[in-house]
Amino acid sequence: MPSLPRTTKELDIMTKEERPPQSQRKDFKMRLKGKLIRSQSAETRLPGETLHWSQSLETLLKSKTGKATFQAFLKSEFSDENIEFWMICEDFKKIKHKYTLNSRAKKIFERYIQTEAPKEINIDHRTREVIKQNMQTPTRYCFDEAQKIVFGLMEKDSYPRFLRSDLYRACIKSLSY
Repeated sequence: MPSLPRTTKELDIMTKEERPPQSQRKDFKMRLKGKLIRSQSAETRLPGETLHWSQSLETLLKSKTGKATFQAFLKSEFSDENIEFWMICEDFKKIKHKYTLNSRAKKIFERYIQTEAPKEINIDHRTREVIKQNMQTPTRYCFDEAQKIVFGLMEKDSYPRFLRSDLYRACIKSLSY
C-alpha cells in the first residue's frame, strides 16, 4: 500500500493510479487542515480577513492567505488545476519581454490547454481552438477567455464547496481562540 505524500507537491506529480485510497486522502486532508491552521495563525491574518473570504471569490483571491488556503483546499480534492491556471494567467499578464512571453505562453498551453495536457482545464472546444491560433503570435491577453471560464467554474463549483468545507470552518474557528 502506498504511503501518504508528505507534501502537496508530491500529490501534484502523482498519477491517478498512484494516489492514495479515499480513507488515506481523508487522513491527508486532516493533516493539511491542521498544518494550515498552525501556519496561518491569526497573527498572519488581518482581524476578520477570514470572514471576508465568504463575500466573493474575488475577495478571497485578493488575500494572499485566502488564495493559499483555497489552493490547499483544491489540492486536497485533487482539483487544483483551475486555481493554478488562473494564478499563472495573472502572472503571465505582467510579462513585458516578447521572448519570455512566447516561451511562457507555450508552456502554459502545453500544461493546461492542449488536449490531454497534464493539468488540462475544462474549457470548450471553440476557446481551445482560438487559443491554439493565438499561439502563433501570443499576447499578454491570449488566455483571457479561458481564464474567465475557469474563474466562472471556480465561482460556481469550487468556491461554494470551500465555504462549506471543514478547512474553512476550522479557519473561522481558529479566530475565536
